[in-house]
Amino acid sequence: MKKYKYTINGNVYEVTIGDISDNVADVNVNGEDYKVEMEPEKKPEKPKPVVRPAAGAAAPAASNAQAGGGNAGGKTVKAPLPGVITEVKVAVGDEVNVGDTCIVLEAMKMANNLETEYAGKVKEICVQPGQSVMEDDVLVVIE
Repeated sequence: MKKYKYTINGNVYEVTIGDISDNVADVNVNGEDYKVEMEPEKKPEKPKPVVRPAAGAAAPAASNAQAGGGNAGGKTVKAPLPGVITEVKVAVGDEVNVGDTCIVLEAMKMANNLETEYAGKVKEICVQPGQSVMEDDVLVVIE
């Protein structure tokens, strides 16, 4: 038996908790007996699995990230933050100059123009409009 003394709004309550079976406890409050039904303990919720894009959509970006990293000088345009590609403004074979907008990325409800840091020829476009990308995913490879 456990005994407790509570003061609630200036009223003193002497509480004794007796036997507990399943989810029902015998409780005595200031000399009066009560059967108190307790809520069962909640079991910890299982963590929900993280949903990733289908393997077919994610594989090109992953393989291109590795291929782009091996290019001389690393001439790639990478996603600066996670978002969705809304527009591709270049095509394979196009000549680009430093500062040219090649991709429009929507992130946090804002359209971000992604510009090239290199001049050269577009060798590969690794994304398409509507595709979700993560930070540092390779979007365009420039030779």
